[in-house]
Amino acid sequence: MRAESSATAPNTIAVTPAENRPRPSAPASAPARRGTLLALLGVVTFSLTFPSTAWGLESFGPWSLVALRSLLAAALAGGFLVAGRVRVPAREHWAGLAVVAGGVVVGFPLLTTLALRTSTTSHAAVVVGLLPLTTAVFSSLRTGTRPPRAFWAAAVAGAGVVIAFTVAQSGGALSAGDLFLFGALLVCAAGYTEGGRLAKVMPGWQVTGWALLLTLPLNLAGAAVALAHEPVRLSAHGVVGLVWVSAVSTFLGLYVWYRGMAEIGVARASQLQLAQPLLTLIWSFFLLGEEVAAAAPVAAVAVLVCIALTQRASRTRT
Repeated sequence: MRAESSATAPNTIAVTPAENRPRPSAPASAPARRGTLLALLGVVTFSLTFPSTAWGLESFGPWSLVALRSLLAAALAGGFLVAGRVRVPAREHWAGLAVVAGGVVVGFPLLTTLALRTSTTSHAAVVVGLLPLTTAVFSSLRTGTRPPRAFWAAAVAGAGVVIAFTVAQSGGALSAGDLFLFGALLVCAAGYTEGGRLAKVMPGWQVTGWALLLTLPLNLAGAAVALAHEPVRLSAHGVVGLVWVSAVSTFLGLYVWYRGMAEIGVARASQLQLAQPLLTLIWSFFLLGEEVAAAAPVAAVAVLVCIALTQRASRTRT
């Protein structure tokens, strides 16, 4: 009997993990769904950034708008950090936070705001059309992740659809602000990559908050100088635009975006931004009265197909 017990005991132990083996994979899909929804929410908030910036320029000069945008966002972030008694990040994280600050907090807002002085929001959507692919490339180089070929094929196809549509809508002509837009593309992709990486070791809102506080001295000085040299003509549009780009685009939007990136990966989340230019065109039509081409529904369907393919390809590698 003892021999039988000792022989059956190992079998009993071996069977139990085999029966429970599929169970860990069930809850694993929940963070993926949550991460996708959070990243999509970030895309929706970002899609309103260009129209809101155009509204803000009705009341403020470009340098004043960028400085005030970051100052208000830093005040909001600082309040959250103090209320949560958040500890100062470790020394090894500050280089990454500096990249986030330079790329997302200062570089992208400043360069796109300068571009929108001469470019329409529809034309500026070109930079967003290239941003998902650029971010995926930056992430692959920085983190060493290697998405499958199907992912890259769908990402390139999606970028091609967006670029073709937005350039065709703008008549195929390049504006004087394109250099600003292409510069914004590069610095933002770098900031997104570092922010997504840091969001794996600290909450996304803390990544955004510390990056904002890091630029606080620069923005204080910039606001003082800009407001002394640029006229201010307060209007309802200008105030609403400033509040949106400060509280939502620069803080709340980045919070959900980085958190989504941390859960589904930088490359996979970045491809959700393929929908952003088309959303921006919709907002520009309703809020700014800009015309939208009749081909928009076709482009929207093509982009959604490319997004679905990148998400499916990403899951096969994980």
